[in-house]
Amino acid sequence: MSENNDTVYDALERIFHEPNRLAIMSALCATREGLTFNELKEGCGLTDGNLNRHLKVLEEAGAVRIQKKFVDAKPRTTICLSATGVTRFNQYLEALSEVLKKARRAAPAERVVPPAFAIPRKVRA
Repeated sequence: MSENNDTVYDALERIFHEPNRLAIMSALCATREGLTFNELKEGCGLTDGNLNRHLKVLEEAGAVRIQKKFVDAKPRTTICLSATGVTRFNQYLEALSEVLKKARRAAPAERVVPPAFAIPRKVRA
């Protein structure tokens, strides 16, 4: 991807750009065996309902695989990255890296704020 390409932002897949889905995908990248629903919920600080909703979106996009089975007569849901998910998430991370590099180059080390935008100091009575 060219650093001067103005469409670098187009490569930021919205499916991964949502903060909770970014956290879910990042957590799943750290394990080959996947994570249980409860491990993922606790690791990402999400509620059952919120995690369910995000997992459904990621599963429909083919980014994750969800396996439900019984272990010692108890239900266990395990979530793993799919091969497609790994590829697409790596492409997203590369695009995000380019966007951040572009922003870092464009952002001045110090910026003088015009007086009209300055936050007024508290006036003593």
